[in-house]
Amino acid sequence: MSDFEPVTDLPDRIDDDDQPVESAARLRDQAILRRRNRILLIIGAIIAGGLLWAGFAPWRVLITVVAMLAILRLGFAVIGSFARPIPDAPPPGELRRVKLKYRCTVCGTEIRMTLANDEVPSAPRHCTEEMELTATAEDAL
Repeated sequence: MSDFEPVTDLPDRIDDDDQPVESAARLRDQAILRRRNRILLIIGAIIAGGLLWAGFAPWRVLITVVAMLAILRLGFAVIGSFARPIPDAPPPGELRRVKLKYRCTVCGTEIRMTLANDEVPSAPRHCTEEMELTATAEDAL
């Protein structure tokens, strides 16, 4: 059985109890996040207990444990973002091929634009100034 099986209901047979089907992958990810949060809280409690037993002030222990948990959660989020797949390329109709050359009037940097979402895109910025168009698609033909 797959995660999702489409069901077609005709308008005269639609039930009130139709619920959207939730993906098994999402449920698995949520379970992993809950388990990770529990482990972090247990580690934080153990560290807090050890620091309190060692004689540190309770308010210092609280600040330390909260900061540690925040840093660990941020680190897990950053590392987890590397595991996400690269998004699919946009449909071919959304980007157009262009051959435009721009030059920065301040420092002289040149770039060539090969894809754009408009036929005549706005000039890019470099050195906080708009770049100057030096070659257009008509020049290349």
